Amino acid sequence: MSSQENGQPVDPGQLLTVTDRRVDDALVIAATGEVDIATGPKLQAALTSGIHTADVARVVLDLSAVTFLGSRGLVALVDAAADAGRLGKRFRIAVGNQHPVYRVLEVTGLDKELAVYKTLEEALNAE
Repeated sequence: MSSQENGQPVDPGQLLTVTDRRVDDALVIAATGEVDIATGPKLQAALTSGIHTADVARVVLDLSAVTFLGSRGLVALVDAAADAGRLGKRFRIAVGNQHPVYRVLEVTGLDKELAVYKTLEEALNAE
């Protein structure tokens, strides 16, 4: 996590980018950068919006380009999974092979509670 670069404050918007795209009946939300207390709300807003999109049956969050996942990011994942469940939608998370994000999920036990996959392809093909 980095709030300063070369001694200067960094705009939280520069620490995390979030994009989305359609793949069949799924919405893939891709995050790049750091998910921390400053950027977590941006990820959560994207997830909430995606899950509430009417014609989306599945939401897949691609975290393979995330370099840091803090507690605020974990809250966003848990909230998104609960929200999707209430709406009868499937929520999947792709973390990338041997990725530090997976370690955070593993240590907290969330790898057992959430639908976590090593690759985007696995997450998209999961039932």
